[in-house]
Amino acid sequence: MGETIRLTAGDGHEFSAYEAQPAGAVRGGLIVVQEIFGVNAHIRRVAGGYAADGYRVIAPGIFDRVEPGIELGYSKPETERGVELRKRIPIDAMLRDIAASLAALAPSGKVGIVGYCLGGSLAWLSALRLPGLAVAVGYYGGMVAANLAEAPRCPVMLHFGEDDHGIPMSDVDKIRAATDPAKVQIFTYRGAGHAFNRDGTPVYHGDGATLAGERTLAFLRQHIG
Repeated sequence: MGETIRLTAGDGHEFSAYEAQPAGAVRGGLIVVQEIFGVNAHIRRVAGGYAADGYRVIAPGIFDRVEPGIELGYSKPETERGVELRKRIPIDAMLRDIAASLAALAPSGKVGIVGYCLGGSLAWLSALRLPGLAVAVGYYGGMVAANLAEAPRCPVMLHFGEDDHGIPMSDVDKIRAATDPAKVQIFTYRGAGHAFNRDGTPVYHGDGATLAGERTLAFLRQHIG
């Protein structure tokens, strides 16, 4: 079971975060970054899964900057609302909330980050700009291809669905061409679309989610413990 905690970013902004603790020994810390739907039931389940694998997990409520405690479903109106909320928050502000989560997890050992959709983009940007991360994993981050001028500070793994209508394979090819394969591992999943890891919804792709999850856990264990 997890609980809601309060954290304070470097600019003084106080925000909520969902924290999930492992039952046994702690391998290290892990930041789980939300989609545009807030820290909802799906993200809490994801956080709980990583906690069950031995990580102390914090999922920051990055939308607290405009609407504290927001949790959205996946209808068209809710999706549009999530997009609107995301547009109201500068990327640098989101990274400050992630940095505060990183600082909170530091006593647990090495810290990594895993993000989905918006969170996948933020995981990539965190790897570029935030010191102290041991590893980063991004699922279907739409902003990765537009942010290739900087090199990541830590090892990165990126997952993309080959049928993602928002992230064409030409973008993935661009990412491959611009990154060092020794530092950035990129995987694509046939038949999977955007948000293929979101269980309980029509976009879920079981085979892709399972394989991406196995690769992610192996990567986290390699670089965190």
